[in-house]
Parts: sequence; C-alpha cells; structure tokens
Amino acid sequence: MKFSISKEALLDGLQKVQHVVSTRTTLPILSNVLLVAEDGKLTLTTTDLDVGITGAVEAKVDKPGATTLPAKKLVNIIRELPASEVEISVDAKNVASIQCGPSFFKIIGLGQDDFPPLPDFEGSKEYRIPQELLRNGLKKTVYAISTDETRYVLNGIYTSFREGKLTLVATDGRRLAMIENDLEFPASQEIDVIVPTKAVQELLRLLGDSGEVKVNLSGSQVSFSIGDHLLVSKLIEGNYPNYRQVIPGDSSERVELPREAMLETVRRVSLLSSDKSNSVKLVFSGNKVEVTANSPDVGEARETLEVPYDGKDLQIAFNPEFLKAPLQNLDEETVYLDLIDEMSPGVVRIEGTFLYVIMPMRVTG
Repeated sequence: MKFSISKEALLDGLQKVQHVVSTRTTLPILSNVLLVAEDGKLTLTTTDLDVGITGAVEAKVDKPGATTLPAKKLVNIIRELPASEVEISVDAKNVASIQCGPSFFKIIGLGQDDFPPLPDFEGSKEYRIPQELLRNGLKKTVYAISTDETRYVLNGIYTSFREGKLTLVATDGRRLAMIENDLEFPASQEIDVIVPTKAVQELLRLLGDSGEVKVNLSGSQVSFSIGDHLLVSKLIEGNYPNYRQVIPGDSSERVELPREAMLETVRRVSLLSSDKSNSVKLVFSGNKVEVTANSPDVGEARETLEVPYDGKDLQIAFNPEFLKAPLQNLDEETVYLDLIDEMSPGVVRIEGTFLYVIMPMRVTG
C-alpha cells in the first residue's frame, strides 16, 4: 500500500474521525484507524463498537491497499509534520513508513482483518433532514442530556418522527429542552428512538449549514450520511419518560428578557452563589428584574435589569448553570420566561417551537 496526500487533507480527515477512538479499550485494534487507499481516495474509519465513523479524502494512490494504524499517534505525527506533501507506504507486516520533507517516521500497525465492520443498513427506514435544521435542533437541546449513567435512557437525545414532525428532547430530570420541526416522511415510518450522547457530539462536529443529512434507522442502529462522511451508532434501548407531562400548562406571567444581557447578569451574579444552595434568585416587580445571589461565607451579589414587566411581584430561584444553558445556546435576541409561581417550573421560550423547562429551587433569604 502506498499513497501521497497533502498534510492538511490528511490531518483534517483524521481529526474528523479521531474522537470516536476509545483510550480505555481492551482491544488494541479499537485504538487504530482503518486506512483504505484506492480509486484516488483515502478512506478513514474508527469505531469503539458503539459508535463508528468513516470519511474520505482525496489522495494519489500509487498502490492500493488497507491497514490500521494507532489513531492518536498518527494524528500527533501528521500535525507536527513540516511540509505539505506526505508519502505513506505500508509493507506486508503493516509497518507504515511516513515521509514528509526531511522528516521520517515508522509506526507499527495491525492488519485490517480484525477491524470490526460497520453495520449494514439495507432495508432500513430512511429520512432526509436539512443539515442546518438538525444542527440547530441538537445545539438547542444537547446541553440538557443527563450525565447520570444510572439513568441510561436519559443519556441521549430522544428523537421522534411522528405526525410530520421531528421532535428532539433532552432532560436530566431537573430541566428539559425540546424543539419540534416540520419534516416530510411517510406515516409508515413513524418511530421514536434515543440517540446516545457520543453520537450526538460527533454529529454536531460533522453537520454544516447547507445540504441534507440522510438518516437510516434499522433495529437498534442509526446512521447519518453527511457528504463524504458516515456516522453509525447503537441506539439506547429503553422507555423514555413521558416528557410532555412535565411541561407546565398556562403561565400566570410572561417576562420578555434580552437574552445576552440576562446571560451576562446571571453569569456575574452567580459568582457569589453558595456551593451549598447554588442558586440565583430572580425578583420581578415594576419593569425590572433583580438578580441576586448570596453565600454566607463569602458575601452577596445583586444586579438589576430593566425589562417590560407589569405583573404581580414574583420571586423565584434557579440553578444558575441551568438558567445560563439555554441563553448560551440560543441565537435569538429576545427570550420569554413563563412563570406560574415560585414553586412551579419556569419555561424559557422563543418565537418558534423551542421550549426549556427548568425546576425552581427553594427561595432563601
């Protein structure tokens, strides 16, 4: 096997697939990237048996072939190379020689035969989603995924294809992010699945602003085809909780908030929230909101923001990290906070079909 390729193309190709590689694997082959050189291109594939990713870059192939090389080591070498053209040749024992200008490296690989193949999606359900729509939806929900591994069904994004809509939901039990978008697909392809966090993170790296992503669902697996890249993942099996029952009904007050200013205010004030209560208090009264935090051992912080508000005086406390999360991940200038009382969940909304439910904390002081 022998090919030459620009340093930039090879590094870009490797960086798009390297994150899947597990550092804690007991199978050495899973630490490697599969390289296949043929037909004027180099295909790179990595997998940890749960998530797999493959991509292709242009290369001048002098002798077609395949091998697997240590992924992290290869990325580190290619990143540090000086010149722009890299020549790689691999002998019958899977020893790779890398030549680039005055630099020469030799690294030992493993044969391709033991590299696990990615699953086949023949006969699967297929959906086509605009890349921008999916990326936007994932960005607005991914931060609410639970990291508690004992509640494994919450360790991903609930993805529902029903009634001509794509619904994405993430929750950790204390907050919930949801977005719905219209999407055309046959009624016979209605389905609900849970896509795990790692696959969602890889997907966000690959998605762009234009073009479509082709999604295939087959049994317990999902694949996403984006340009020259294919991402496959096992799905999380189990029953997702009934998320709609935690979305409050009619609110008694709606507050219009400037997103950026509110984010900055909460960020500053939360510097003095106590480790124990870890909350910021919002006090709404005539055309303003006062944001406060206090820590008995350290001190207190207070900041007032002018907002259009003529409802009843109302105070409610939230975890500052949970309150900042949607404000950081939305693009809209204005957000709306729907409130019932200090004991009921608040709901952050925008113009459109996004909502974020956040549980209140006990108001102190």
